[in-house]
Amino acid sequence: MRHVQSIKTNEETAAVTAPIRPEGNSPKAYGDYVYVLERIQNVLGKKYGHDFETYLSDDRKEEYWELLEQDVKAGSSDVQFVTRIYDRMESRAFGIDDESDAAYRTYPTLRNNVFAYPSWGIALARVPIFRMNGVGEEDFVFAVDDASLLRFLEHARQRRRDLDRRQVTVFTDGPHGMEKELAPITRMVDRSEVIMKSEVKTDIYRAIDQFFTEDRAFFKEYDLPYKRGILLYGKPGNGKTTLVKSIAGSVKAPVAYWQITENTGSESIQDAFQAAAKMAPMILVIEDIDAMPQRARSYFLNILDGATSKEGIFLIGTTNYPEQIDPALMNRAGRFDRAYEIKLPDLELRQTYLEQKGIGKLLSEASILLTAKQTEGFTFAQLNELYVSAALQWHYEQSVDIEKLVKSMKSDLHKGQTMSWMKEESDVRVGFLVS
Repeated sequence: MRHVQSIKTNEETAAVTAPIRPEGNSPKAYGDYVYVLERIQNVLGKKYGHDFETYLSDDRKEEYWELLEQDVKAGSSDVQFVTRIYDRMESRAFGIDDESDAAYRTYPTLRNNVFAYPSWGIALARVPIFRMNGVGEEDFVFAVDDASLLRFLEHARQRRRDLDRRQVTVFTDGPHGMEKELAPITRMVDRSEVIMKSEVKTDIYRAIDQFFTEDRAFFKEYDLPYKRGILLYGKPGNGKTTLVKSIAGSVKAPVAYWQITENTGSESIQDAFQAAAKMAPMILVIEDIDAMPQRARSYFLNILDGATSKEGIFLIGTTNYPEQIDPALMNRAGRFDRAYEIKLPDLELRQTYLEQKGIGKLLSEASILLTAKQTEGFTFAQLNELYVSAALQWHYEQSVDIEKLVKSMKSDLHKGQTMSWMKEESDVRVGFLVS
């Protein structure tokens, strides 16, 4: 029995059949397939006065679908809703508004609808496909001609690249494969906010800037492969994340964070590098690289050794536990070219950090210097907590006993390091007395 649905326009209601049937019924499946595409083309032709040709994407760089989703949700005037494909099938969705983080809103779905970018002579349709095991989908691109399509693709590529500079892509290895989401850069970190030894800071930023020069002259002049990798290691709280954020915010290139989990394996490793290659030239940050599961390390090393796997990728790995990293990562050229230890701040850096935070509003210069001396062994994160505690005390008491705050934090840090929580002697006994 032939399954009939309908596709509606402002001018007509046209019969549309299910596009694909089970294997073994190829003539009818082909006929249904062609029927759906023909009806979509007819609607487009009547609405815009042009014939639209169907195109197949063969490079899997389909960033225009992500851009379409953003445009549809934002209600952009650049994109027009053309028609629903099947009646009695969902064509609208709801979700939390990204800007308000609270209110729900509704919007058209990509699936089961046809959208057009009239000024580009382009239309996109995500057509439901009915199979024995459920409903799938096929993506179709329609264009007035080759020139229109190529102009649109270049526009989409450049637009996506500009968008990638204002947000980061997060890859997370989940139980069902690699998950991908876009996250806005909530606060740009200026390079001046990165406090570390000047020679190390200069070395890192120089390598970054040279990599992303437009003409790549340095790599061409010295006949170097266009890929680079650095490893940042050291105790937590010493500024590795701040350094990476400053790089992401100051380089005109896409940035992706890859979150390794217990689910990381050969397939997700391959997916991450393939996705990064599509964004190249770009920065790929692998945080906590020591968390790479043992079973996946060999494959990861092979990917790094690949001739083209890192082409156009500036790889940044971070770890708080360098002793847990496979020595093969650091002892062979072409994997991580340089390893930089992000050390505990010395006296000069501690004083600079406290002054930059604004502790001068609470303490005199002499007290700041004394505090910097007293906080030997503190990380930047701990210095930040000291500043927050001092600001709170000033807010409520209009005075700050900075030495007492430092001693209190040192005591807590000592307990944490020695695991001596709640071991004070006490005369109080709790229990049952047995005679």
